[in-house]
Amino acid sequence: MADIAIIGGGAAGAAVFGELLRRADHGGTVHWITGGAAPGRGVAYATADDRHLLNVRAAGMGLFAEQKGEFLQHASRHLGHAQGSDFLPRRLFGEFIEAQLRTRIAEAHARGRRFQVHDTRAAAVRRQPQAGYHVELENGAALATDAAVLAIGALAPRPLKTVSMQVLDSGAYILGPWNAPEPPRPPRRVLVIGTGLTAVDTLISTAARWPKAELIAVSRHGLLPFRHPAAPVAPYPYQDDLNAALLACDGAAPMTRLVREAIAGVAGTDWRAVVDGMRPINATLWQGFTLAQRRQFLRHLRWVWEASRHRTAPASYEIVQELIESGRLQVQGARVLAVDGSGPIAVTLRCRTTQLTSTIEVDRVIQATGLDTAVAYARDPLLAQLLGAGLATPDPLQLGLAATPDGQLLDAHDRAQPGLYGIGSLLRGNLWECTAMPEIRIAASRLAQALTEDGETRSEEAAAN
Repeated sequence: MADIAIIGGGAAGAAVFGELLRRADHGGTVHWITGGAAPGRGVAYATADDRHLLNVRAAGMGLFAEQKGEFLQHASRHLGHAQGSDFLPRRLFGEFIEAQLRTRIAEAHARGRRFQVHDTRAAAVRRQPQAGYHVELENGAALATDAAVLAIGALAPRPLKTVSMQVLDSGAYILGPWNAPEPPRPPRRVLVIGTGLTAVDTLISTAARWPKAELIAVSRHGLLPFRHPAAPVAPYPYQDDLNAALLACDGAAPMTRLVREAIAGVAGTDWRAVVDGMRPINATLWQGFTLAQRRQFLRHLRWVWEASRHRTAPASYEIVQELIESGRLQVQGARVLAVDGSGPIAVTLRCRTTQLTSTIEVDRVIQATGLDTAVAYARDPLLAQLLGAGLATPDPLQLGLAATPDGQLLDAHDRAQPGLYGIGSLLRGNLWECTAMPEIRIAASRLAQALTEDGETRSEEAAAN
């Protein structure tokens, strides 16, 4: 096997690292550059708040593709009992990732498998003259590798363009909802920008942290995620036929009509079963869109698709509904036109339905807009270096990095870079659905297999020469 560098310490990086450790050793070293955070947890599973729940049932969660029920067994040992249909704390899955890594590392040690974990960040990746890559680390070390995998996960959030420097300097505008500092006094009114899954967790934590605070959540459409049913629903009986018809469609509009007809055509059909049954073909559907069709989907359907596809756990949904019914939480569909001041903060909104403009005063603003994949505007030094060197290029719609269907990154001239891959959120422009663990674990297995086969080919060629 060739020397391989995995850059990124979150769940996607952990999955690739563990898959490579399990495969046969042909003399190469697997380097995992974790970035200094708790290996495997990343942003998604680093939370310590047990009210932050997974939005996939326990039976569907795992770190490696071959796992069947290991997370459920882990949860049962730690909780006393757990069922496959449960939506468990994300903290618990983070602990499971760490346990799985310890096991894989111990097995690798026993077999003499060569690997190294680097508790630092990657500063640069440069193409070597003949083949492979030179990976420079922030601690001054450098690695000569045959392949490199970018698994850096969610980018650091950027403030909205409408936020003034005065607000940012005040400390009352929070970019990272997971580690918000305690203010001098409890806020009376908190505005959360966003209404997706990140916003749901933020609202739940904020409501508990400041039980007397009034909460406002705002997004352009004002649509909260739909809820998972308490128990799994029966599969849609004609899903295979529907998926075949969807694959034959030209664009999102006819696909939407087919999905609506399927839901209405069979009595008792739960729409969530139809949406979930599309999961195996979502990436293929997306890759079949033209650039114009992708742009049309993002403009007209993205908001309702994400609320339908990325649903919230029943318990989380009920907490948010109780906040709304009690009058503590208002959810608005509006565009944020301006955020200014230092205390109180003046937030100017334009209502989606009436187009009327209004200004409200709040004590604290928390930006919880979720995944940012606009790499061209990111403040990540490694991405800036890769783009500047022409080794990578942004997706045309700013959904990550441009890549081939199998995840090889494209350079500034749209040429696939041999041995340079992405996984996870960086491939959203290429795959659309690529950030949930069920997709990541399959992608990690396929990528590890491809890297292993590439390494074996290089070894054979070297031996022949």
